[in-house]
Amino acid sequence: MLSGVSEVLSSVVEDVSEAVNRNISGSQLLHELLSAPWLRALLKIYECLMQFQRLSPSPLLPCASGLLFEALLSSHDSVAQSDYLPVLSPLPDELPEDEEAMRIVCLVKNNQPLGATIRRDEVTGDIYIARVIHGGLADRSGLLHPGDLIVEVNGNSVVGLEPEKVIQILNSSIGTILFKVIPRSTQVTSSQKPVYMRAMVDYCPLQDSSIPCPDAGMAFIRGDLLEVVDQSDALWWQARKLPCGASFAGLIPSASMLRSKHKEQWCIKTRLNVVIFSQKHESTFFPSAGFRRSFRLWRRTSYRRRRQSCTSCSPSSSALSSPYEEVALYQRLPQENHRLIILIGASGVGVNELRKRLIKLNPSTFQGPVPHTTRPIKEGEQAGREYHFVTKELFEYMFCSIFRFVEYGESKSHLYGTSIDAIDEVVKRGRMCIIDVEPPGIHLLRLRNLKPYVIFIKAPSPETLRQTRRNARIITSYAVNRAFTEEDFLELEDTSQLIEAKYKQYFDNVVVNDDLQDACMQLCSIIQQAQNEPQWIPTDMNINTESRSK
Repeated sequence: MLSGVSEVLSSVVEDVSEAVNRNISGSQLLHELLSAPWLRALLKIYECLMQFQRLSPSPLLPCASGLLFEALLSSHDSVAQSDYLPVLSPLPDELPEDEEAMRIVCLVKNNQPLGATIRRDEVTGDIYIARVIHGGLADRSGLLHPGDLIVEVNGNSVVGLEPEKVIQILNSSIGTILFKVIPRSTQVTSSQKPVYMRAMVDYCPLQDSSIPCPDAGMAFIRGDLLEVVDQSDALWWQARKLPCGASFAGLIPSASMLRSKHKEQWCIKTRLNVVIFSQKHESTFFPSAGFRRSFRLWRRTSYRRRRQSCTSCSPSSSALSSPYEEVALYQRLPQENHRLIILIGASGVGVNELRKRLIKLNPSTFQGPVPHTTRPIKEGEQAGREYHFVTKELFEYMFCSIFRFVEYGESKSHLYGTSIDAIDEVVKRGRMCIIDVEPPGIHLLRLRNLKPYVIFIKAPSPETLRQTRRNARIITSYAVNRAFTEEDFLELEDTSQLIEAKYKQYFDNVVVNDDLQDACMQLCSIIQQAQNEPQWIPTDMNINTESRSK
């Protein structure tokens, strides 16, 4: 029989090798192989083997009577016919109510943290799992849960130990960590959906004495996009920074926790007699910014005073009210109005020049709002084209009673201002409205119908500033048109850094204006993306988010 099987297999090898080497089509090759006589023989061999596999072991002793190996074959038959599966005693009908089930959990430690924090019951001295970090080793195993009582770690009892001692045992463990735990009686399954938020303040866990585990904390700065995956704890949330660079989350203070921390810091600075302006003082200085074309002089000479107000307000009222801002992805539909484009930057960095170049480059697409003024109309001007010419009474009514101005100011005894209505008028005509305003004006423009996209025009390095502004002119309180001085360069760089530090949480993009032409082309590309690609915006501006939540 063995020789017959060998002959069949030899025929298979010969026929397949010959068929492959011949220049025939695939279908013809398949037909020849399926028609080969050895195929039927192989199928019969397969059927015999399967039939033999299904047979139960038969005793060999009756066939071996009188043989010398009778004892050996008798042992074989005994082993073959025995069942060696474990026999478990039945569970008792009634278990004691105070009986606690013990669970043994084995985790393989790698380079990343365990992903769980512990706490100690001050009364009993027991050590419990306080929280399991989302995406960490413990979370992925699904074997450790908040509230589980830890009895042993690698055979060492942890009952009565301080949490720091338990952490030392865990840190010194290499390879496998063996936990003996008593599971929490009722496991809480979390079905929270991720919530996306933008950080409006800075946070460093290493400087926070109240965080349960500094190593598990996650630092962030204003403007960072956070994916909050767990808000079950009232004080400490779990989140990841986007774009996601880590598989596991980190601890961050909840909104209420972080708000109280900033309020406490604000009160401490007040008690130390640090000059902190209230929101009333801040609003007195900031909105008085004016339109660049007619009162850039006023805007520049008053900026030093307003800058002092800016630095002294710490933290801002918005940070105290909401350290996080919930955001959602927004995709502008073709039939929707274009988003408002806001350019922000220090005076002298080239914001106004970039805005004018964009409008000149494509006037059918880009347009600026028509400002209001109380000065008389000049020869050659047309109402609604250069300015909206209004009376002083109407101007003051628009400012004081209905708050329609984004910014305003006075030049040569005449009032000038940029109104929200003028911006909305451009947007409704299907144009892309581009404006440059003082940073505090951003708050007034964060409206659902405008959905502003804020671009910060950043000052280049001091060396580049000196090189590119060598022949540029500047408007000051002493001269209408003069060259930049070294003091101007230092003030421009300082102001640019100050604006970025205080308002970067509102910036959607940053452009460094080291070359006017390159910066203009970069702006065009960024604006196209802002209008046509998904962008993160506050949820209260996103109509699609509201309709889905309903």
